[in-house]
Amino acid sequence: MKTKEIIKRARELSEPFRISKGKNFRLKDVDPDDTLDFTKADKARSKEALASGVEALAQLQDKLYAQDKWAVLLIFQAMDAAGKDGAIKHVMSGINPQGCQVYSFKSPSADDLDHDYLWRCMKCLPNRGHIGIFNRSYYEEVLVVRVHPAFLAKQKLPPELIGKNIWEGRFEDMRNFEQYLARNGIIVRKFFLHVSKKEQKQRFLDRIDDPLKNWKFSSNDASERDYWDDYMKAYEEMIQETSTKYAPWYVVPADNKWFTRVIVASAVIETLDSLDLAYPEVDESKLKELAAAKKKLLS
Repeated sequence: MKTKEIIKRARELSEPFRISKGKNFRLKDVDPDDTLDFTKADKARSKEALASGVEALAQLQDKLYAQDKWAVLLIFQAMDAAGKDGAIKHVMSGINPQGCQVYSFKSPSADDLDHDYLWRCMKCLPNRGHIGIFNRSYYEEVLVVRVHPAFLAKQKLPPELIGKNIWEGRFEDMRNFEQYLARNGIIVRKFFLHVSKKEQKQRFLDRIDDPLKNWKFSSNDASERDYWDDYMKAYEEMIQETSTKYAPWYVVPADNKWFTRVIVASAVIETLDSLDLAYPEVDESKLKELAAAKKKLLS
């Protein structure tokens, strides 16, 4: 499949899951088991599509790096075992490591808690010409911190700033921050990998039963399932409040990992293609310099 055809197909695949206006978004309208026109027997076809996508993505990223003007920030959020790590690994498998920066944000450190909640992410923003990947992000501040108020109490905020409107304030901060990034050439695309509670349970059991996957499982993972409904409500409101044209969310069905990876790759390809990337043009003086170097090498 030619690159133009891959890009066209990528746009068709990613568009149904793109949320640019969140007002009417409802999480229940997205089926975690959805695979569009792929059937469960289409794993082989999906792998071919992913391989073609990774190749096209590598070509686009090479131009992004060479042009050195735009930066792209990809944010991944999900419940445990939704497949964030696998999606990042497979989709970015063809990317030049020199042009990619990956950060995984876990519980904030004491140093993090001595700063505002955006601080630790702001200092990890991608350089121009690079793709930056956040595995979890500042959005944890309206997810796990909202579901577990004890975490908010540890943030050393003045009591008068912790009121009933704190979440609305943080949504506004995030929208403004992402608009600022867009105005400075950092393109933000956000992915919520939407796994079902049933599929998450099976993946947890697989991790427990497979000795090679035991390290992936924490007893806390199972405990968090008790708050499933709270998390779903928090995710829904987060997407409603922070989906914008300049920083949309992609709510990607995640019960079938092979399909998730195809959609994520498609969204990244469509994003890079929209930037009208091109290799830098070489001026006359540079051409003379190249000619002189070639003459010297051949002498």
